[in-house]
Amino acid sequence: MTARTGGREERMAAQAQQNPAEGLAQGLERVMARAGRRGAVTDLLRLSGGANMQSWRFELGGEAFVLRRAPSEEWVATRQLDMAKEAKVIRTARAGGVLAPEVVAELAPQDDIGLGFVMRCAPGSPDPENALSSPPALLAEIATALAGVHALDPATLPFLPVLEPAAGVEALALQFAEAGGDRPPIALGLAWLRANLPPPAQLRVLHGDLRIGNLMVEDGRLSAVLDWELAHLGDAHEDLAFGCMTVWRFGRLDKQGFGLGSVADLARAYEAACGTAFEPARFRFWLVYRTVWWALSCLSMGRAWRSGADRSLERVVVARRSAEQDLDLLLLLETEAPEAERARRLPLSPAPPEPGLGEPSAAEILTAVSEWLAATVKPHMAAGRERFELAVAQNALGIVRRELAGRPSPHDKALCEAILSGRTTLAEPGLLAALRRRVLDTLAADMPKYPALSEARRLWERTE
Repeated sequence: MTARTGGREERMAAQAQQNPAEGLAQGLERVMARAGRRGAVTDLLRLSGGANMQSWRFELGGEAFVLRRAPSEEWVATRQLDMAKEAKVIRTARAGGVLAPEVVAELAPQDDIGLGFVMRCAPGSPDPENALSSPPALLAEIATALAGVHALDPATLPFLPVLEPAAGVEALALQFAEAGGDRPPIALGLAWLRANLPPPAQLRVLHGDLRIGNLMVEDGRLSAVLDWELAHLGDAHEDLAFGCMTVWRFGRLDKQGFGLGSVADLARAYEAACGTAFEPARFRFWLVYRTVWWALSCLSMGRAWRSGADRSLERVVVARRSAEQDLDLLLLLETEAPEAERARRLPLSPAPPEPGLGEPSAAEILTAVSEWLAATVKPHMAAGRERFELAVAQNALGIVRRELAGRPSPHDKALCEAILSGRTTLAEPGLLAALRRRVLDTLAADMPKYPALSEARRLWERTE
């Protein structure tokens, strides 16, 4: 870091400590004036979403805008696209007819408010419940948006990285090793991906993160596609599969097509929009690939927190969501096991500890703190980011409380090495049942409200 950069960050930190909203508003006024929009910034509010980037809504001259800002320079340095390139992708997509936001200004070093850009606020809401309560026709609009992204000319975005299946899988394997290489469901996913590499596909521009939660929907209609930071070149089936992952369907377990319909519905709508044939085998490959990718992305959140690139509480809590993907990977891959192993009874979970009679336990103290936050602090918080962060804090307390009560370890490096070497598969007697039990109990401690957990219990914990 240069002395000049360090000085700017010190000024930003000092300003944020005095009055973060005031300092940001002043910086935004400089940004917007440079874009020809002068006036006072009002109604500045940090939005609750955004696991990677910050989003701030504000008004100026009677119009609403959204600032998309990186949490730190260190965080951006880990990305393949910097903020300027992301803005370029959005502008190119919008010019190509895709429902992308309008970028009106980009932050500069002299603004002293970090790295990012400003967009005109699109109508509607990104709230998943808003999208998932929409008419089924929304799925066809999403398919049309995907087709529009995939029709963009790659030559107009020469800086986009390319994702080829084989290279992508090996990059995931390296990331897995760097994360400890010790979670068996991820090892199973990597072994399956290596054995099922699809042939090369025509390279298309991909959004990379097109899913419920990154779509603005107004009155049941798609109004904008958000969050283009993961754009790259690759197989179109990757974009189709990503939005169909269980985690991005927010409890709509019976509707694999973006939580709005079936995969067959999505495929028909996509084929009608672009004329490209849907290939189920490619779709399945990318569904497993992206599930492994998200499991490792969750784990990387913990490394980002430890490094200081982003010390937010949300970062460490999201890291525990890797347990969700452990479950989803087993659900995707258990069909590879023999029928006798799929029918095998699960071992019993360890008995929970007996409640104490003397002094309160650490778990009980955490419960008391969480209850105090809900009763005393929450009523004084405005809706929006503050309440969201309170919910994250209560979730964190719950994770620690349940771990103290007996969370099984999800780590088994020796087993992972055996799986990746091919010495062990799901045909090994008792392995699938043991992994099912471990994953169920770990997820119950880490993210007990994950919708797929109750469905997996129904499928796996037979009492007969």
